Amino acid sequence: MLRGTLAELEAVVAVAAHGGFRAAARELHMSSSALSQQIAVLEARIGVRLFNRTTRSVVLSSAGEQFVAEITPALAAIRKAVDLADEHRTEPSGTVRINTSVGAARMVLKPVLLEYRHRYPQMAVEIVTEGALVDINAQGFDAGIRIREAVPPDMIIQPISQSVRPAIVGSPGYFARRGRPNVPADLKSHDCIRARMASGSLYRWEFERHGEAFTMDVPGLLTLDDSDLMLRAAREGAGIAYLNTWQVAADLADGVLVEVLGDWLSSYPGLCLYYPGRRHIPAKLRALVELIREIGWDTDQMP
Repeated sequence: MLRGTLAELEAVVAVAAHGGFRAAARELHMSSSALSQQIAVLEARIGVRLFNRTTRSVVLSSAGEQFVAEITPALAAIRKAVDLADEHRTEPSGTVRINTSVGAARMVLKPVLLEYRHRYPQMAVEIVTEGALVDINAQGFDAGIRIREAVPPDMIIQPISQSVRPAIVGSPGYFARRGRPNVPADLKSHDCIRARMASGSLYRWEFERHGEAFTMDVPGLLTLDDSDLMLRAAREGAGIAYLNTWQVAADLADGVLVEVLGDWLSSYPGLCLYYPGRRHIPAKLRALVELIREIGWDTDQMP
């Protein structure tokens, strides 16, 4: 007689991997209390405590370590069998979970993710935005979307956009008051809207001309950690912002913003979808990869 459901066994492995209930619960799409209760029911049924719990930690007991070691290969075999069966679907279904940054999510929402939902109405799409890079495999994500240079080296990559070009912009009113910078050094006498990175450090503006690249810690009394807020501040004449062309294209066309120092900037590798290497790709993920290959858009040419 099977003395534990598959869901309970997956729960044990997830808590063991994360070392706690909160992160494991996020991976399994359930509350921490429900997860704790699920494992408690399993422990009561088999008559063995699998985890030693304190107010600060959740650690496998010796029995729990042996239990996880025995069931992990079996669960991997079951997942593989499910993936193999999933390949025979004519229409993907279920939920695809993607981790990305806020900026990347805005770029791909309409042309990729909403189109994916339109084509596959049975699919649910969950997007989690975080500034810092996470282990998508450990956190229970099917894939991530980041700029190419941020992707871990052990991942399979599907390029989304060919390139991303930065743009330095300000409002006409701001430049009427302060004048336009002609070279990056002129920024020292301007109000620049600085960007706080997820790591806590300030972003150094990147420049390149005639094959020579350098960065600059620009001055400014306004520091923000969201590109949309930087765009809004630039529109209001609060200073000069370093953003992406796709984000400011409409404002430049309407004259709401003005671009400067464009000949001191160069494009960098664009966004890509990435996921752990595996022999059999689930139908839901394979459908997303195929859609991205079909679209093949460049952020510089986005409407």
